[in-house]
Amino acid sequence: MSIRGFVPDDADALYDVCLRTGADGSDARELFSDPRLLGSVYVGPYVTLEPERAFVLDDGSGRAGGYVLGALDTARFARACEREWWPGLRARYPLGAGTGTAIGMATGTGTRTGSPRSADAEVIALIHDPPVADTAVLRSFPSHLHIDLLPAWQGTGWGRRLLTRLLVELTAAGSPGVHLEVSPTNVRAIGFYGRLGFVRLPIPGDGFTMGRVLVDHGYPSRDVGPTS
Repeated sequence: MSIRGFVPDDADALYDVCLRTGADGSDARELFSDPRLLGSVYVGPYVTLEPERAFVLDDGSGRAGGYVLGALDTARFARACEREWWPGLRARYPLGAGTGTAIGMATGTGTRTGSPRSADAEVIALIHDPPVADTAVLRSFPSHLHIDLLPAWQGTGWGRRLLTRLLVELTAAGSPGVHLEVSPTNVRAIGFYGRLGFVRLPIPGDGFTMGRVLVDHGYPSRDVGPTS
C-alpha cells in the first residue's frame, strides 16, 4: 500500500470507490441506476479542476483502494464548476430525471430534508442547485475536502495518512483552514474526523459541517506533517 498523486487512469476506479462508499461509508451500488452519477459530483470536478490536490491510496497493484480530494479555495472552485463542469452534467442529467431506489439525502456531504426520492434524483437535484458554502465558514476555512476508503482499508490507519497528505498540501499552499460536510448519521466518520482535529462548526441548518485550522500565525497546526 502507498499514497500517490492522482493520474488520469485512476478516474474510473475513484468513481467506483465513491459509489461503493456512498451510503454513509457503505456500498451504494444498489441505490443508483446510473453507477457514474455520484462520482460525477464528488470525484469528477476535483480530479478535473484541481488534480494536484487529489491523492490515491494505491493497493499495491496500481488500483485505488481510496482517495482524498481537495479544493484550495472553495469559492473559486464553485465558480470554476459553474463554468466548466456543471453545464455538461446538467445537459446529460435533466432536472427531474432519476429512477434509483428511494432514499433520504445522506451522501456523506450533507443532508437535505424533505420527502424521500430516488438516489439518482437527489444527486441530479444537487447538480442543478449545488449547495453554497456558508461565507462565515469560508473566512476561516476556505478549503474543503472529500475522503473515501473501501471497507478493507477502513480502520487500518491509512485514512489518517491519506488525509494528512492533503492537509500537508493545503498547508503548504497557504490555506488557513479546511472544512468538510458529513452526514449527521455517519457516527464513525464524525469520530474519525474528530480524532484528526476537526470540530463541528456552529452553522445554522440541518447540515453537519466540521473544520480544522491549518495555519496559526504562520505555523502549521499540530500533527500536520509528512508521514512515512
